[in-house]
Amino acid sequence: MAAELNDTDSAATAETGSPGGTTAVAEKPVAAKLCAYDLIKAFEAEQLKPELPEIYVGDTVRVGVRISEGNKERVQPYEGVVIAKRHGGLNETITVRRIFQGIGVERVFMLHSPQVATIQVERRGKVRRAKLFYLRDRVGKATRVKQRFDR
Repeated sequence: MAAELNDTDSAATAETGSPGGTTAVAEKPVAAKLCAYDLIKAFEAEQLKPELPEIYVGDTVRVGVRISEGNKERVQPYEGVVIAKRHGGLNETITVRRIFQGIGVERVFMLHSPQVATIQVERRGKVRRAKLFYLRDRVGKATRVKQRFDR
């Protein structure tokens, strides 16, 4: 035990340069150690898109989707009603439903994905549910959602 203390004392005197160890040691600045949770949170915060509009279930939205064809890239709009929102933060998704050639088509978009170029809210919907899956069973004018004017 005493031999271990002497080894550390000799290491301290070698760094300070004096036998008493009274002079100041030039220490390297210690970086704040972040735990894995904090590192993940910091990385996710960098990836978030800051300019997203407030999107609610029932809203009619136009999502600009980036499509790459060969070496060209274009933005294709996809317009429909938001029938579900899930998750939060970087993993936030919306499910958008539209009728295309008489067939209901749903797509799930990750809001903070690079493939989503723009999101515009066309109309606000007045609904009383968190998920509008009942719209899947309806046809024609029955799929309409009332418009909300207060948001």
